[in-house]
Amino acid sequence: MYIFISVLILAVSVLLGLIVLVQNPKGGGLATNLTGSGSQFMGVRQTADFLEKASWGLAIALLVLSLTATMVIPRNYDVVGGEKSEIIDKVDNINNTAPIDFQAPAQQEEPQSE
Repeated sequence: MYIFISVLILAVSVLLGLIVLVQNPKGGGLATNLTGSGSQFMGVRQTADFLEKASWGLAIALLVLSLTATMVIPRNYDVVGGEKSEIIDKVDNINNTAPIDFQAPAQQEEPQSE
């Protein structure tokens, strides 16, 4: 599931990048390049509206997919090979040792008499 969402995030990111690059910051962009000067009645405005709506939609989709990916990310600590990492082993070893009681008095050895 996580890999599928990661692929979707990658696809949405590429599409969003392409749509943003097609737009012109002054409002021209793809609309002025593909249409002639005679078709500025409805074609230019509709293309600009579509690009703006598509960029907003893809940005929202990217946000939702990113939040979804954080919820379905694998939480197990095993590596792909089935072995635990060295850091996890060290943490497990520290957690498995007996706690030190700092409040207890130190035991004193009795002197041996000869």
